[in-house]
Amino acid sequence: MQMLPQFPLQLVVYPGEYLNLHVFEMRYRQLINEIEVSGNTFGIPAFIKNKVMDFGTEMELVEISKKHDDGKMDIKTKGVGVFKIREFFPKAKNKLYAVAEIEKLKFQTSGDDFVAAEILDKAEELYGMLKINKPLPENASDLKVYAIAKNIGLSLNQEYKLLTISSEEARQKFILEHLNHIIPTVSHIEEIRRKAKLNGHFKNIIPPKF
Repeated sequence: MQMLPQFPLQLVVYPGEYLNLHVFEMRYRQLINEIEVSGNTFGIPAFIKNKVMDFGTEMELVEISKKHDDGKMDIKTKGVGVFKIREFFPKAKNKLYAVAEIEKLKFQTSGDDFVAAEILDKAEELYGMLKINKPLPENASDLKVYAIAKNIGLSLNQEYKLLTISSEEARQKFILEHLNHIIPTVSHIEEIRRKAKLNGHFKNIIPPKF
């Protein structure tokens, strides 16, 4: 167990993900200024439905890109691990920001290459349908679900659910089920759009023979 400064946000960050933030609240400016000096990490727990959730991501400060004259700042951060909150304190002693007693979680990072290949195929299909210009690995063995999770239409609750899953194989199953569900939906929407564009045009339709 350890104490970790907290920066709750209405989003989910994954290990390995880079997150750029504009820090304007006094409490978080204090937090980041201290992190800059100490080199310590801080936590971003998901804040969903007006509640700080139990799971969050440990973050490292990559750099302070800009300090504004009024004390606000633009920072670059990176997710380095997942933790579970054991007890949350809205304000640390003699500080403006929150702190939590946390447990760092060990997550399995190796999955099933056959499932990864299926996910990769479906991700490529979805990216093509939605015209998503994001790189995908050439080899399925290099695919980690965290790397594509933000690009496949997960809701905030689904993103949080994924964060709580410790096994890569279980994460693969979760993502594959989502892709199998969303691709037909997107395909149907694209067909509606295609038909809407043709509405009003002269149509060369061959009538059926009876």
